[in-house]
Amino acid sequence: MCLVFVCDQQEVVLRTQPAPGACPYCGGKVEAMDVESQLRLCFLPLCFTNKRKFYCTLCSRRLVVYPSR
Repeated sequence: MCLVFVCDQQEVVLRTQPAPGACPYCGGKVEAMDVESQLRLCFLPLCFTNKRKFYCTLCSRRLVVYPSR
């Protein structure tokens, strides 16, 4: 008997909107992207999470925002 567990993570973009600031690498515009990710185990959804990701529209780099002190 062989048991195989297949895990899959699927991300869906909910919306994008302009964000304030400029890219520190190339100076391009920054956009905020709301993403819903779904973790699946053998086609059964385990959890849903919503995240906001920031990226540059010119160089397409993923940007990390650190909280201010």
